[in-house]
This record gives sequence, structure tokens and C-alpha cells, in this order.
Amino acid sequence: MSNNKKIVVIFGATGKQGGSVIKSLLGDEVTAKEFKIRGITRDPSKSNAQALIKKGVECVRGDLNSKDSLRAAFKDAYAVFAMTNYWEKQNKDLEIQQGKNVADVAKEANVQHLIWSSLVNVTDLTKGAFPHVYHFDSKAFVEKYIRDLSIPSTFFMPGFYMSNIPTMMMFPDPLNPLHPYLFILPIPGHVKIPMFDAEDDTGKFVKAILKNRDQLLGKNIHAATDYYSPDEMVQVFNEEFPKEAQKSPAKYKMVDEQEYRNMLTQSGMNDEGALELQENMSFMTQFGYFGGADLERSLKVSIPIA
Repeated sequence: MSNNKKIVVIFGATGKQGGSVIKSLLGDEVTAKEFKIRGITRDPSKSNAQALIKKGVECVRGDLNSKDSLRAAFKDAYAVFAMTNYWEKQNKDLEIQQGKNVADVAKEANVQHLIWSSLVNVTDLTKGAFPHVYHFDSKAFVEKYIRDLSIPSTFFMPGFYMSNIPTMMMFPDPLNPLHPYLFILPIPGHVKIPMFDAEDDTGKFVKAILKNRDQLLGKNIHAATDYYSPDEMVQVFNEEFPKEAQKSPAKYKMVDEQEYRNMLTQSGMNDEGALELQENMSFMTQFGYFGGADLERSLKVSIPIA
């Protein structure tokens, strides 16, 4: 270990989640002294990686598809924060293999704290009613694999990405096409959704997990600030943008599942992805995003030291 600091490996160092963790660790006097950060990125020569290097972060190239690459990245590591991106290839088997590679090498390297970005297994939770939410199920499969290997681990479970709302769920209002603030989902307006801001929230929760390792080994931490319904989100939007709301307030509209899939494919998504996202939304009505779990324990962990 360098300068007696514990090495923490952070995947996605130049992205929103990994970058949030790095910022949070560097910004805390305690963790900045305790941990040396090794950021994993595809190209350490790029400007965003070089900016991290200037802040004292060791940036190295890492490939989730190569165990040899991961062995080099995990050398002497105390902790690892790892995530995978299903949507990059839209391939659940690939995502599972990448996660298993992380777990296998973490076991080999005797990593003392693996923090895995996980989600619920929707197929199991819903008893097969929604079998196509692959980007949840694949991460849950890896979580089970990590547990079976008895790796010291904690499972960070991000809530619903706030950034998805303006980019994927706000559609032009057919009654007012000049004002595209119609929030559309295939669920009732009262259904509660745990909201998560990747740039602000990831670091807060992951830092808390690192600081509270012994208490949180084997635990799932539900990373969200609160539960909000679509009706409440629209209300907040209108309060935050009163001028726009006065002209044409944002509204929430529930559509049926087929209509929602059609809207997604019309915006450029393939049929498989549209079905997956529709089921992703629909299962929350009956089962809840986190399977009905509240946020109390997770917020108690994160808020005092955010």
C-alpha cells in the first residue's frame, strides 16, 4: 500500500457514479487521509482522467472482460467499488460474466471490502410476471455469486435515476406541442419511486459504506433520497419552474403498456429495450422498486457523514 493508505479501486472513475465517489472521498478529511484512490478508466490519457491524476488519483486502464486486467487493477487493493453497464451492449450474459470476473479476481486478491452496484431480481420478486428486466436480474445474479464466494461485501443499490426523467419520460403534449412537459409512464400517478441522483448521491452512499464497513458487510444499501410519485414529481417541476408552469404546466399521464413501448420505439429504442423498460416501470406498481423496502436504514447510514 502506498504511504500506508488503503487502496480503494473505483470503477467508472471519469463517469457520474465513479466520479461522485472519488469527489466524496477526496472531499472528506478522514477518507482523504485513510484511502488512496485508484480510478479505473478506459483511457488514462484523456483529459478527464488527467484531471483526476492532478488531484492525486491513480488512474489505470481496466477491462471488465479481462481477468488479467482486473488482477493488475486490484493489486494490493483493500476495497473495490464496482459497477457494470448493461445498456452498453444490452447483453445480460455479458454483464453477468463481467460481474463474475470482478468477484473472482476480488477473491483471488483478498479484497477486504467489495462494494457491488446491485439491484433486485425482478423475475424472482414477481414470481416470473416480469421476466425481461435483465439489467436488474443480471446484477442480482452477480450479487448472489459474490455472496456464494463469501467475499466481504456490501451491496449498493441505486434508486431510479433522476436523469432518466427529462431524457426518456418527458414527451410533447399533443394538445400543446410547443410545450414538451408531459410526463408519461405506464403506472398510476400515485406509485412511489425511489429517486437517485447519480452525481450527488453515489459518493454519499459509497463513502458511508466504506466508513461503516463492519456494520454493513452482507447488507443491501438502498441508495435514494426519498420516494416520490409521478404526481409529486410534476408538482415539484411546476414549483421549480413557475414561469413555464404558468404558461403550460407539466402534467402526468398514465398510458397502457403497449402505448408506452410504442413511444419508446418511436424515439429510437429497439423492441427488446422498450419491453424491458416497460416492465421495469410496470413491476413497481405491485411490487415496488426495492421490493417494498423502506429507506430508513440506508439514510441513517449516509446522511450523518455525507
